[in-house]
Amino acid sequence: MSRSPSASASSRYDVLVVGGGNAALCAAMTAARAGARVLLLESAPFEFRGGNSRHTRNLRYVHDAATDYLTGRYDEAEYWSDLLRVTGGKTDELLARLVIRQSRDLHKWIEHHGGRFQPPLRGTLHLARTNAFFFGGGKALMNAYYRTAKTLGVTVLYDAEVTDVRFLDDSNITVDVGTGETARSFQARAAVVASGGYQANISWLAEHWGPAAENFIIRGTPYDTGRVLRVLLDRGVRDVGEPDQCHALAVDARAPKFDGGIVTRLDCIPFGIVVNRESRRFADEGEDIWPRRYAVWGRLIARQPEQTAYCLIDSKVADQFMPSVFPPITANTIEELAQRLELDPYVTARTVAEFNAAVRPGTFDPTSLDDCHTDGIAPAKSHWALPLDTPPFAGYPLRPGITFTYLGVAVNEHAQVIMQDDMPRPNLFAAGEIMAGNILGQGYVGGLGLTLGTVFGRIAGHAAAQYALDNH
Repeated sequence: MSRSPSASASSRYDVLVVGGGNAALCAAMTAARAGARVLLLESAPFEFRGGNSRHTRNLRYVHDAATDYLTGRYDEAEYWSDLLRVTGGKTDELLARLVIRQSRDLHKWIEHHGGRFQPPLRGTLHLARTNAFFFGGGKALMNAYYRTAKTLGVTVLYDAEVTDVRFLDDSNITVDVGTGETARSFQARAAVVASGGYQANISWLAEHWGPAAENFIIRGTPYDTGRVLRVLLDRGVRDVGEPDQCHALAVDARAPKFDGGIVTRLDCIPFGIVVNRESRRFADEGEDIWPRRYAVWGRLIARQPEQTAYCLIDSKVADQFMPSVFPPITANTIEELAQRLELDPYVTARTVAEFNAAVRPGTFDPTSLDDCHTDGIAPAKSHWALPLDTPPFAGYPLRPGITFTYLGVAVNEHAQVIMQDDMPRPNLFAAGEIMAGNILGQGYVGGLGLTLGTVFGRIAGHAAAQYALDNH
């Protein structure tokens, strides 16, 4: 049974918000504060509201000095440099710089709307200076936002899957919700789509990844099926981003198919070696600081046989990364570990021996790009290269963990959706993962998703409210 306030199909709203995560709530709260009557349509039931935002922990934003939540300065130039590095330049600079600039001191706005932060974390994430962590994580933030939205008069409808979006003129937008006897339609002057990507739609992923998609693990909500995205593209909205690009990282292969969240992520890769089912290394495990490079590993593993890989470490580094939710598989020899991982013991031992022989001594420093590297082996390991020579040895099975897809709708700096004729739709706006491809052509930098959703959620909410109220 829905726990939503009553939402009548005959009721008149100024702004419809499609989605129920961070970007949608930021848009809804902003529009309500501007005086608009807002209806938010969340496809999930009450218990699973919040989309992928339930699983987040932090956001990255510009700040001039250390705070109670951050250990130092992080300016616009460094933020842009970090984004440029991971995207390889595949980003809309105008929109990217807009997000970065408007992220300045974002914690004040979040706290004003009920969010809370905690002191900087220690460990291998290297984020204490750049990213602020939510007290209670993303679910606590979503609960706070829903409470604030309620006090602002936002009507929320749960179990409300949007099946169609119709915009025949610039005066109204109609959305259809549900099917059969439960189908309803709602109309408003303006709408904000913030319904996420299509990562939970395995058949859509398979259109671009082939049978490999069946082995993907979906880290977040199973309700992000991309139905609204597909409708918008079919109705002439211009797409942006590549269908095979996504936020994908290495997760424990023992994780559930859906909704395992952030705890299924493994942070051990920089401190060991990663081999595929053939017991062969296939990428540089020490390429860069973990938060800037971790999102490449899902795609790397997705290209391996059976979309499976294994991270091997020894006891020297066992305490250098955050504990895993599933215990490692351990053994006293590499051959025994390989057997327990169902790998070829001989080939695995040879791979480890070749790696050990290529390691060049240096000063190991888990907090920075150190000088421990390999020489004469391909692929090289650029940093944190230590021989695997101290038992007990441990292994973690890995699979691609898809967070969200980058194929989405094109927008301008006002968050207006762009049509295929390159003209903006004046009363249709987008925020969050559904438009992330404008900024993330590839790669990912930790904490950007929440920042992007918050900044564009506010832009979209304000613009939608202004349009609706100006066109009564």
